[in-house]
Amino acid sequence: MFTKGNGKLPSPSEEISAFLGKETVFEGKMTFQGVFRLDGKFEGEIFDSGSLVIGETALVKGKIEVKTVVVHGVIEGDVHAGVRAEIHPTGKIHGNLVTPILLINEGGVFEGNCKMDRVAGQKENTDPQSPREERSLSD
Repeated sequence: MFTKGNGKLPSPSEEISAFLGKETVFEGKMTFQGVFRLDGKFEGEIFDSGSLVIGETALVKGKIEVKTVVVHGVIEGDVHAGVRAEIHPTGKIHGNLVTPILLINEGGVFEGNCKMDRVAGQKENTDPQSPREERSLSD
């Protein structure tokens, strides 16, 4: 869950389909497909079926529901990432988070509650006789 990162932005397999620069201020509801990169200020709701990259200069206030969120800036609000959430060394999330996979790099900040839902399509082990794998943080 905690790793030391190099602070580089990930290179998504898809090209960025939408971009708001660091001088941009936007308020309202945003929907998009593919990869959306945000470096400015945004207040409202963001919904999509792709990946949201929050740049180092970005400040997002509101509700986010995406497949994947990669945070290098600041989010103030609730986040639902259906596949994965990453908080990089300069990233901060202040709010509630729901995601099946959470990665927090050294220096990243998460203040709030987190619920680890399973990945969509993954079956939950309901057999009480089946042993559960347990690992310590030191593994």
